[in-house]
Amino acid sequence: MPSDPASRHRCQEEQHKALLLYERELWAQGYQRVLGMDEVGRGSLAGPVMVAGVILPRDARLIGVNDSKLLTAKQRSTCAAEIRAVAVDLAVAERDQRFIDQYGIVAAVESCQHEIIARLCPDYLLLDAFALPNVQVPQQALVKGDQKSLSIAAASIIAKVTRDAYMVEMDREYPLYGMASHKGYGTAKHRAALEQHGASALHRHSFLRFLEG
Repeated sequence: MPSDPASRHRCQEEQHKALLLYERELWAQGYQRVLGMDEVGRGSLAGPVMVAGVILPRDARLIGVNDSKLLTAKQRSTCAAEIRAVAVDLAVAERDQRFIDQYGIVAAVESCQHEIIARLCPDYLLLDAFALPNVQVPQQALVKGDQKSLSIAAASIIAKVTRDAYMVEMDREYPLYGMASHKGYGTAKHRAALEQHGASALHRHSFLRFLEG
């Protein structure tokens, strides 16, 4: 990113325009409710997986919105507020660690996605990486979709901010594990805490068995 303000602004404008290419093409074809979806927490050792879905208006102006992994926590928080302010529709669904242990992470993510579709009634889906089976709505799965579609990028930010806030809250309930810092992912600090204290009710026991094996 250029250092001078004018060049930086031009760069952000170009990035914003590029992130709307898929949406603009679909709007031109007559689709009205283009839903971008993304999940967070797929690989976490603890806590829920969350999926967010965002439908943006044609005149969406979300300069700075990008893949949530490329933004700082402060930037994500700012972007999330902007997304909520302009979105036509938005929803978050989650499946907790018990659901994940019983049915698996893929089923958990797909269950969340189906819930969001039922709630938001889109006419087209933009998904990150994986197509969604058993759905009648036309769809397109984009590799690294959160870096190619503004709707998916917006969903990734909403999902990340929502889940991070939840895991910070859970840190107060399960203070031995440092959830506020790693959000349940398998960092060295988290693994050391697991070795010292064992698993909590928040942990995905199916993931821990895989870790041990």
